[in-house]
Amino acid sequence: MKNLFFPFLLALTLAACSSEEVAEEQKFEPVVHTLYTDSAELFVEYQPFIVGETSKFAAHFTVLGDNFTALTDAKITVSLMVGDKGIRSSIDSCSSPGIFRLALEPKVAGKGTLMFEVVTKTFSEKFIIKNVEIFPDLKTAKEKYVPVEGKGDITYLKEQAWKVEFANAPVKRQDFSDVIKTSGQLLSAPGDEMAVVAKASGIILFTNTSFYEGSAVRNGQSLFTVSGADLNEVNVDANYKDAKVAYSKAKADFDRATDLVKDKLITNKEYLQIKQSFESAENQLNTLSRNYSAKGKSSTSPMDGYVKNIVVKEGQFVEAGQTIATVSKNKRLILQAMVSQTYFNQLASVTSANFTAGPNSKVIYSTKNMNGSAPTFGKSTLQNAPFIPITFEIDNTGTVVPGSVVEVYLKSVPLENVLVIPVSSLVEEQGFFYVYVQMGGESFEKREVQLGVNDGLNVQVLKGIEEGERVVTKGAYQIKLSTASGALPAHGHEH
Repeated sequence: MKNLFFPFLLALTLAACSSEEVAEEQKFEPVVHTLYTDSAELFVEYQPFIVGETSKFAAHFTVLGDNFTALTDAKITVSLMVGDKGIRSSIDSCSSPGIFRLALEPKVAGKGTLMFEVVTKTFSEKFIIKNVEIFPDLKTAKEKYVPVEGKGDITYLKEQAWKVEFANAPVKRQDFSDVIKTSGQLLSAPGDEMAVVAKASGIILFTNTSFYEGSAVRNGQSLFTVSGADLNEVNVDANYKDAKVAYSKAKADFDRATDLVKDKLITNKEYLQIKQSFESAENQLNTLSRNYSAKGKSSTSPMDGYVKNIVVKEGQFVEAGQTIATVSKNKRLILQAMVSQTYFNQLASVTSANFTAGPNSKVIYSTKNMNGSAPTFGKSTLQNAPFIPITFEIDNTGTVVPGSVVEVYLKSVPLENVLVIPVSSLVEEQGFFYVYVQMGGESFEKREVQLGVNDGLNVQVLKGIEEGERVVTKGAYQIKLSTASGALPAHGHEH
């Protein structure tokens, strides 16, 4: 019995080894394709087509947009046509977000067309791959199969990209502008801002206890009251009472003089003097009576808008005519940039500007997108400073704050047909700039680039990439970090 067992065990071992060798012989480097439409990206991997053998697909579908996301709800149909003969397979659910697994078994050898049809609730697309090779047998496949998609030295999986803010875009040639980079400030536009002043001297009181900076106000709305309180001097309440008494006496004198002049008991000259005194007293009372109440003299909002600032405290003494607050419509702003006199000859060619609210801000604003006016610039430098002001009037979209210091990119001389990429594509290392170029669906290459002018949003590329290559525009630092860690998540792709 013992003699029979070992030959049987040896035969099983040899058979298992033989099976593993055959499986290894049949395993190829996968066929890889990456294609784009306006709405989606297809990255697909599968074993070369061999007649009578099943090729399994790991089809990765990405929805394009500001951030690339995994497609999860769609019907996917794959078909393979060789001449007038074809086969197809469909699936309406993904095995994991973004990944749809399908399979085909070719029946005819030759050159064929592989097509993926995608139907979702929001779009439908077709991805067509021509001149796909279908080999007649394994031996021919081993002799003739050559992988077609290029490879970079960095792998960044779709599963990684779908979890972060990620996007890429083809490098294009377009018209651009030379740029003057400088600093500036956002100011309220003339007429967009008005001061609220004290109408009399006295103690300031807030009309509404919930009144604060940023409060919305209406034209004519009472904001502050100036009261004489217990002041011995410059007392608005006492002045009002004195004016009322003076008016009453002047009116009585005028009424009496009107009767006397009819009877010629006083001269016309005396009558006119009494009339003048009455009109003066009446004007004085009317002035003090305007916006006056038992609480004191009221200061009102000069227009609809928002309270920009309040420069007094309740209970503070103020002088007549003193500014106590500022009200702004907050609809238009002034972007004022300060430019070195070195660029004076270029200012006439400036058409628009981009700006950021501080050196660390990632939000780029454009005067074009904010209904910006044509710029105006000074014809001489500022007093005690070698700078020339250049000014744009723009809409206040509510996302910027008047008074902010900004970095400004003035667009001047046109540059035609230059390579341009988003600034967000750049990764800086020790003063050098790099981008990540997509060589395949999950394959990237790090490239050093030489840059030209930068308008804060886009940058000119002089060397390092070519037109049509796809550059990572969002997520470049995530790729950098993943290469530094050297760790990849479980892939789960079919090969």
